[in-house]
Amino acid sequence: MDLGPVKRRTVLAALLVDVGRPVPVEALIDRVWGDDPPAKAREVLYAHIARIRRLLADSAVVERRSGGYALLVDRDVIDLHRFRSLVADARSDDCPDARRAALLGEALDLWQSTPLADVPGIWATAVREGLEQQRRSAVALWARTESALGHASAVVDRLQELVAAEPLAEPLLVELVRALHLAGRTAEALDTYARARARLIEELGVDPGPELRAAHEAVLRGVPEPEPLRRPVPAQLPADVPAFTGRASALAELSASLVDGSGAVVVSAVSGTAGVGKTALAIRWAHEVRDRFPDGQLYLDLRGYGTEPPVTPSAALAGFLTALGVSARDLPLDVDERAARYRTELSGRRLLVVLDNASSVEQVRPLLPGSPTCATLVTSRDTLAGLVAVHGAHRLILDLLDPAEAVSLLRSLIGPRVDAEPEAARALAEQCGRLPLALRVAAELAGGRPDSTLADLVAELEDHRARLDLLDAGGDPRADVRAVFSWSYQRLPGPAARMFRRLGLHPGPEFDAHAAAALASESLADARQALTVLSRAHLIRGAASLHDLLRAYALAQSDAEDPPAARDAARARLFAYYLAAAGAAMDVLYPAERHRRPPVEPISSPLPTFPTPEDARAWLDRHRPAFLAVCEYTASRGPGSVASALASTLYVYLDNGGHSADALTVHTLALTAAERTGDRAGVAAALSHLGVVYWQIGRYPEGMEHLTRALAVFRELGDRTGEARAVGNLGVISQQIGRYDDAERYHRAALALFGELGDRVGEANTQTNLGDILMRVGRNEQAIGMLREALERFRELGHQGGEATALTNLGEVHLSLDRPAEAAEYLREAVRLFATIGERYGQTCALNGLGEAEVGRGCASTGAVMFTEALALATTIGERAEQARACVGLARAEPESARGRLREALALYVELGSAEAETVRKELESFSAR
Repeated sequence: MDLGPVKRRTVLAALLVDVGRPVPVEALIDRVWGDDPPAKAREVLYAHIARIRRLLADSAVVERRSGGYALLVDRDVIDLHRFRSLVADARSDDCPDARRAALLGEALDLWQSTPLADVPGIWATAVREGLEQQRRSAVALWARTESALGHASAVVDRLQELVAAEPLAEPLLVELVRALHLAGRTAEALDTYARARARLIEELGVDPGPELRAAHEAVLRGVPEPEPLRRPVPAQLPADVPAFTGRASALAELSASLVDGSGAVVVSAVSGTAGVGKTALAIRWAHEVRDRFPDGQLYLDLRGYGTEPPVTPSAALAGFLTALGVSARDLPLDVDERAARYRTELSGRRLLVVLDNASSVEQVRPLLPGSPTCATLVTSRDTLAGLVAVHGAHRLILDLLDPAEAVSLLRSLIGPRVDAEPEAARALAEQCGRLPLALRVAAELAGGRPDSTLADLVAELEDHRARLDLLDAGGDPRADVRAVFSWSYQRLPGPAARMFRRLGLHPGPEFDAHAAAALASESLADARQALTVLSRAHLIRGAASLHDLLRAYALAQSDAEDPPAARDAARARLFAYYLAAAGAAMDVLYPAERHRRPPVEPISSPLPTFPTPEDARAWLDRHRPAFLAVCEYTASRGPGSVASALASTLYVYLDNGGHSADALTVHTLALTAAERTGDRAGVAAALSHLGVVYWQIGRYPEGMEHLTRALAVFRELGDRTGEARAVGNLGVISQQIGRYDDAERYHRAALALFGELGDRVGEANTQTNLGDILMRVGRNEQAIGMLREALERFRELGHQGGEATALTNLGEVHLSLDRPAEAAEYLREAVRLFATIGERYGQTCALNGLGEAEVGRGCASTGAVMFTEALALATTIGERAEQARACVGLARAEPESARGRLREALALYVELGSAEAETVRKELESFSAR
């Protein structure tokens, strides 16, 4: 059929891809013309559709629907949809292997050429890429299935052809290595892996992913079977709740929501006060209906109201995707991309998702499946009105247990004593506010006093009521559980009771045994023993956190029982511990920077050990919320010196790790503390650190202002080291905004200062920056000499971050000399080093440089991969200058998307006040004039 102009073919393709579904007119215009539609795009579109209708005649119908158009035709006559249908059938869990292989073979036979090969544009390119990914996935499953059926030899030929065309496609390489091994061609399997690994490292600067490495290891071990074919079936539900009682109507209501028959995604929201049993209800119901969800159950405590920081949607999605079988290297960086991948993974699967303890609709929304085959249960103290209004969630408000249910729960926990003393049991239930949490604590205490009557316990509890306030701030008598907690607390052995009070003094979201030992001034073994006692008494969660109600009670008990001096001493030990432990971790992670950090006073509290830099970084990552809490507490309540010292200790970690938001918070708190206490040195350090953070996130004027103020204070104090750093950083910002003469002047002044001080790290850092300036003003040979000298210094010092930065700048110089192959060698090594030590800002810069090198040596597609990774990473850490650079790179690597990418880059550069804005503007004007 001769469809005529290319735009008409694109219109038909846009309808075919979504056959049977209306495509809005605006979406059609965007698919056909992208960012550059004609003035009368609608009229032109209508004309194309009219012509398509005449050409299709009776074979298909193009129907106007809901502000758009839908192509109505049997989906199976379109090869794309037939392919998808066959693959979906093959992926069914109850599909026998022989039938699966046949279905996949039939699906792959439909693949005769490149989809939409004669359709240009950004949209068509994206569709082609998506379809190619689906094909690779289908090929991998076909190969694995055939191999499992004993047909490995037949699989090899087809896979070798495909791998020759796509030598970096790891899913295909995985199956080829397995098939060769199963076919008895072990040497070829090992050779295939070796060549693939070399190519991945050479062209992408990355090692093989975990699946390819696992396939290689299986060959080395001589494992004969392929890995199981089934996708992972997560089973993340916590253990069922023991002695669960009551809530029959709530359980029935939740079950009824699964069979509403609407075909919509099922979402149920359970809300209620703290301790009312929302989590217990959710877990019990999930266990009751788990058989309805054979593809698995996902569970996550979102920590919306506890002492720990809430789980971000991005982190939650990462955990869920991993549980669903997505490898770490395949996890998207952007939260929207993760959410899209999550919905894709859940599509068509019968899966239950339990989101416990949510704080808001915004926290939950990205975690909702898009498939009606799934169901989601959310618990929260919030009513989640937006979830009900926008997503049609079924709302269930959980009230207190009724009196009979409360007594029944006590009976299941305590036993016959409840029936022997019914009045006392009812009184105890009321004293617990009929809250399941309090009832369980009371039952634990009653169980520990088998010789006492329940009436004795009720009387004892009543005595406490006279002198204890209501626990909740609202004064709701239904939540009068403080007496129960007090009773539980007073049954503790002395060391555990003291530990409980000390934990209430912790300002952060969680603790570990080392922090607990510091608070209580105990050995690590004694601290762990006390935490075990508290855990068994249900007064802490596991051994890491307090329920928020109990935390409030613990703090109140400490205020009531411990003299101020004891509380102050406990907090001082905790703060000293965090300073010492953070310093120890930084010494392992950044040993060459040790002299730049504040000195750490020796402490008697036990410290964690960090065998490797990775261990140190993981510890810092895990305790970052605690650092923030300590800085916030000490900045407002003292001692302010702690906030200043901790901020300075963590400066390089926060900076290099791309933790810009946390860095702004920490250094702003440090500045507040230093100004409050009149600590001029602390003021200078905080201003200097804030200047660097503002530079990193592209707020150059604020960066210059803070660094200029810092420089004045450093000079006032006679602090030559601080002066040198501030001068050097002023040079970096001057360089970013195109003031190269000023930048060179600043850097040469800093170099002289560091030389006088004997600070070799400072000298090498400054040489690296100066080399970049020399390159930018065309003095390339001087730049190379300067950078090579810096590189040698960094290597002598064992400073991997500095080494990677020098390599990056050497790559940039060789790019400016039009030597892309040499540049790529430097930049690949820089990317590898930055990735190894987790320095995300440097990795972003090196990826952008490597992308430019790949494009320069004619490998535009590889360059586009580098730019895409750089853009994702820069977006994650908020580095707008590198975002803009990645957009420019993508415009040059993928000309079909150039206009849109250049516009993105121009907007970012203008916002930053960067000199690069004019260059991009001219490039955009030149492109538009073609």
